[in-house]
Amino acid sequence: MNDKISDSVQRVQAFLSERGTELVVQLLSSTTRTAVEAAAALGCKEAQIAKSLVFRDDATGEAVLVVASGANRVSLEKICRETGISLGKADANFVREMTGFAIGGIPPFAHVSQLRTMLDPDLQQFDSVWAAAGSPFAVIQISPDDLERLTGATWVELAE
Repeated sequence: MNDKISDSVQRVQAFLSERGTELVVQLLSSTTRTAVEAAAALGCKEAQIAKSLVFRDDATGEAVLVVASGANRVSLEKICRETGISLGKADANFVREMTGFAIGGIPPFAHVSQLRTMLDPDLQQFDSVWAAAGSPFAVIQISPDDLERLTGATWVELAE
């Protein structure tokens, strides 16, 4: 990565390199802020986008990351039934404070704080998925197995 690459994107690439992966952040000329934009820019299915959504645990106030298939709406009620955790909205300031990234470019890992993370099992139907990598113009192509390994997450039925 060169000096023109944002610190956020460099942090994601450093995280990947430090863990011995051969995964490389890719920079795009069009934005990937939403799953629809990302799928269009990458020429893949919306379901192959691994969107990172940060919520606040209502009981503890801690951040919880949900990595969902881009085609799915997340059901907070289903997550509560599956895990016992009641999740609420997190504002942009909370998200940046907990992850170190701005909304629209949050990767599933390389956060400034440890986040409890849940993965959408629908991502497992693909050999690889695409996730944000620190900015709305940066992505990483990753297998569901590597996503699980690098996040330390659990698979939780969370789609509406």
